[in-house]
Amino acid sequence: MIGLATPSGRGCGLPGGQLLRRLLLVLALAPALAAAADAPSIAVLDFELIDDQHELSPAGPEYERLHTITRQLTAEFQSRRWYRVVDTRSAQPMIDQLRAHQNLHECNGCELDIGRAVKADRVLVGWVQKVSNLILNINIRIEDVSSGAVVLQKSVDIRSDTDESWRRGIDAIVRDMQDRGQGGR
Repeated sequence: MIGLATPSGRGCGLPGGQLLRRLLLVLALAPALAAAADAPSIAVLDFELIDDQHELSPAGPEYERLHTITRQLTAEFQSRRWYRVVDTRSAQPMIDQLRAHQNLHECNGCELDIGRAVKADRVLVGWVQKVSNLILNINIRIEDVSSGAVVLQKSVDIRSDTDESWRRGIDAIVRDMQDRGQGGR
């Protein structure tokens, strides 16, 4: 058993093999940790619903699905280390006030104000358009907070209004971002 000597003269208590494995693990993780630290920060705003069928078939479960796909997309961004996701709770009163009057994806720059308020590099607005009970469209737009430039926009059509189809829609957006090397824009 190999131990390391410390200034006090005592070993660190780790056998040499364990120490070597831990050092190799740290070295192996270093590039990923550095990439995550360099990733732009992003404020992911909750998805909104555009319900074109409100009079014919009012939305119900769709509102819970909006929260679910927001969490799903946020988790994908974090696990892939494309972005450092910023907590938007400190700006929630501002978000609620803005949403009371308009949809954030068409508010003429108010989403950038939210991004600035939480000190994010990017802001993501997302919306689901319910065209009919069978056809929906999931959209995301990522903007650079300092310039207002759209750095990425994605859309996917889904068929059937179910939890599974919404999840698969987000999966398709993430897969397309991966395939095109668009993560972290």
